[in-house]
Amino acid sequence: GEGGILALETLARKNGGIKTERWSQVILLLGIFGSTLLYGDGIITPAISVLSALEGLKEATPMFEPYVPLITIVILFGIFSVQRFGTDRIGSIFGPITAIWFLALGFLGLTKILENPSVLAAMNPMYAVDFFMMNGAKGYLILGTIFLTVTGGEALYADMGHFGKQPIRIGWFTLVLPCLLLNYFGQGALILKDPTAVENPFYKLVPSWALYPMVALATLATVIASQALISGVFSLTKQAIQLGYFPRMRVIHTSDKQIGQIYVPFVNWALCIGAIWLVIEFQNSSSMAAAYGIAVSLTMLVTTMLAGVVARSVWKWRSAYGIAVFLPLIIIDVAFFGSNSLKILHGGWIPLVIACGIYLLMVTWIQGRKLLAAGLAEHSIPFSALVDEFVNRRHERVEGTAIYMSGRPDSVPLALSHNLKHNKVMHERVFLITFVTKDFPHVKAANRVEVEELTQGLFRIKVSVGFMDDADFAGVLRLANEKGMNIIPEDTTFFLGREIVLATRKAGMALWRERLFAFMGRNALSPVSYYNLPARQVMEVGVQIEI
Repeated sequence: GEGGILALETLARKNGGIKTERWSQVILLLGIFGSTLLYGDGIITPAISVLSALEGLKEATPMFEPYVPLITIVILFGIFSVQRFGTDRIGSIFGPITAIWFLALGFLGLTKILENPSVLAAMNPMYAVDFFMMNGAKGYLILGTIFLTVTGGEALYADMGHFGKQPIRIGWFTLVLPCLLLNYFGQGALILKDPTAVENPFYKLVPSWALYPMVALATLATVIASQALISGVFSLTKQAIQLGYFPRMRVIHTSDKQIGQIYVPFVNWALCIGAIWLVIEFQNSSSMAAAYGIAVSLTMLVTTMLAGVVARSVWKWRSAYGIAVFLPLIIIDVAFFGSNSLKILHGGWIPLVIACGIYLLMVTWIQGRKLLAAGLAEHSIPFSALVDEFVNRRHERVEGTAIYMSGRPDSVPLALSHNLKHNKVMHERVFLITFVTKDFPHVKAANRVEVEELTQGLFRIKVSVGFMDDADFAGVLRLANEKGMNIIPEDTTFFLGREIVLATRKAGMALWRERLFAFMGRNALSPVSYYNLPARQVMEVGVQIEI
């Protein structure tokens, strides 16, 4: 049930399908850019969805019109405020509400189709061909507006990561798609009969007595659709942190039953501020259409491209089969993106600016970590020298167990190098622990920990985690003890390295990007908090690294 653009990018690069470093970098950057678009979508979708639902109040009475943006802001603030409690308790009502919503859509549309069944002639694709031939470029422009029909299905994906793809497919073909088609055809039938209904055809379908209940139901449905996007952004952020694309952030689990239910405070409030700003800036949903279209159409295009790469390089599809499946999808995605891109000056720039800003942060962090690793290697002692130190016992030994965090299994941690250099002492038992992120979401407990005794008193522990697993240190020690290590947490000292990055004019990155990387590093969540280590048993060793 866990997937997304970063999962596709990781599959494509790490499963041996991409043979050259250049293409691997292209896939990496494409995946990162595609993932950044979801952050823009996470801001735009809650704003446009809630605002469009509440605009039905204007159909009831014009008195509500000045207050619709304010009510929208209050609801948005409420949505983001309750994220810290998770959806464990209220998730059970998502399904019934969503089912009622789609059934209501289908029923409203069906009533108008029965009144004007001639609208069903639109199922003939020749009408679309004739439309584009008669209208030419103007017809192509309309594709950007048609794209808003995508919003109808977004409530379907709430909590997708918690139950997988098969229920999504069943729900789509048995309920969502039929009801959406009925509603859209119903709107068409209404407009054919009454062209003035084009101003707000959805709410014109609703009888006057049912208008307020429908606004309430639409608002609940948009809250659920917004929840789907927000949860998706949280999951994406966790993936990015685990894969090393983002600095460490606080990730809070909101359920002890569902491992996928998480809350990322910093991201949550950033999305909240962005969504509220959009409502203040645009005031109505139609003005946000361009922003939504750009974000979603470009995300779909990147996802299709990456899926095509995975199909060819990982799933080993034959070229002819891959082209037959993905080329039509890419043509459609390019057509929709092209039409939406013509509205960049009318709000379409917003998701692009958001995506480019986050893209800059991510690629700066990735490149900065590479430069930092190279700088750390210059300060570290050779691994063979460490093993030799243990064999010959050249330094004073002290009782107890020491655990050092290591960036790579074959490297000597900075904290250990400095401990030997300056303190001239070594614990009786030393464990070097390295976390390695795999290209799949979860690693079974039985396969998570590998223990290797390098020499007497020196052990290397390799911890494999999926990109949706937690770096659970207590669990790691428990699994290591099951392999006979007998590590007593209360009698253990945890040594961490703290790198103080100094931006220089060395080759690598522009000076301003190096300073940005240093700023991100200073403000990242500390390893003590991220790994949930006992603070009183942690020693940090600092070193200045020039990049």
